[in-house]
Amino acid sequence: VPEIAARSGATFDYQPFLLGGVFKATGNSSPVMVPAKGRWMLGDLGRWAKRHGTPFNMNPNFPINTLTLMRGAAGLKGKPGFERYVDAVFDAIWKDRENMNDAAVVAEVLYAAGLDGAAIAEIANSDEAKAALKDATERAVERGAFGAPTFFIGDEMHFGQDRLDFVEEAIAA
Repeated sequence: VPEIAARSGATFDYQPFLLGGVFKATGNSSPVMVPAKGRWMLGDLGRWAKRHGTPFNMNPNFPINTLTLMRGAAGLKGKPGFERYVDAVFDAIWKDRENMNDAAVVAEVLYAAGLDGAAIAEIANSDEAKAALKDATERAVERGAFGAPTFFIGDEMHFGQDRLDFVEEAIAA
């Protein structure tokens, strides 16, 4: 996504939502719920990461309960540190294989990224962050999202990391 933004001059407006909430609202489920599809998908994610030069290491702590992490993102959206938070959490899960189910590990990861883990924990537990995440999840479903990653270019929806070429074409158009 950052490479597409750099090439196109477009900006991406990250909208944190709760994937489990989207699944529940749309009747969808994680591909890992189908064993053969889950095994294939994990291998395919590695191929896509290699193609794009993105480090990817399957996290032995997966699945990770991302509720608090996503509340943190929703609470930080539009504030300084948001992108650093997103990058730190993503890398911790999919590059560094950290146990982001553990609040102490989350705090360490955030402090290492130059963020105040305790302050972000307070933000994540605030009523404002909870409401922001709920609202963003509902808006995503209303727009047609059924999983992640989902991209909207105007009203046109694109789903999946394997559709980034379509995203870039839509931006160019």
